Amino acid sequence: MLDETLARFLELTASDEPAPSGGAVAALTVAMAAALCAMVARRSGARLADAPASARRADDLRGRAARLAPADAEAYAPVLEALRSPATPGPEDRGERIQAALSGAADVPLAIVEIAAEVAGLAASLATGGNPGLRGDALVAALLAEAGARAAGSLVEINLSAVPGDGRLRRLHALLATAASGAALAGRAGGAAAPASLDAPGPAS
Repeated sequence: MLDETLARFLELTASDEPAPSGGAVAALTVAMAAALCAMVARRSGARLADAPASARRADDLRGRAARLAPADAEAYAPVLEALRSPATPGPEDRGERIQAALSGAADVPLAIVEIAAEVAGLAASLATGGNPGLRGDALVAALLAEAGARAAGSLVEINLSAVPGDGRLRRLHALLATAASGAALAGRAGGAAAPASLDAPGPAS
């Protein structure tokens, strides 16, 4: 999936195939947010002492999020198999298989939310302290990260709807709050006056 061109990925997403689907799209949305963070960090070396570390961290988050795109399809395959299985030896057994498969499929989108929450926080710090000429890019990164978190989070909630006491839901809600906080902070920074000119990009690789 990651070796496909963007045009091909969009074609596959729009097709009648079961994958890629919502989880993969959410993962790649977060990966793009992290890529924007890396770019902003690399061009903020003159302002941020930790710009190189921020760029490296953003690269790591980008890679992790991107790898979760195909992982989501793999994690959901048992759900499709359980849904296609006959109701034998009894409908209760089939229901248990489906519920177990859905529970297992919740882990990948939850991992997407975890990464997204960190990306949103990183984007917020870059929006407030990075290159002011790239404040808009940092804001876009934060908003994409929050959107990816909310999208993947909705999949977690759907998959765990039959087990409302699952501890992963508490973890999910805390992560969503973190992502929303990062996006809000970046939004406040993005509302500041636009710079008169771009900062000269400093080394931050």
